[in-house]
Amino acid sequence: MTDHTYKKIELTGSSTVGIQEAIESAIAKASESISNMRWFEVIETRGHIDETKVAHWQVTIKVGFTLK
Repeated sequence: MTDHTYKKIELTGSSTVGIQEAIESAIAKASESISNMRWFEVIETRGHIDETKVAHWQVTIKVGFTLK
């Protein structure tokens, strides 16, 4: 196994559908400019309520990626 050096960034994704979609949205957008993403950890989950219903989910994650 090769030793790696990682960098972490913090992202917040949102979705009207659910938590997983919010996470996937953040990772998909980050993948447009960041390569070698390896893992993520959920830091915070919150939502927006509109007239007694959940309108949006927001999930903050930290994503780790290897440096070249």
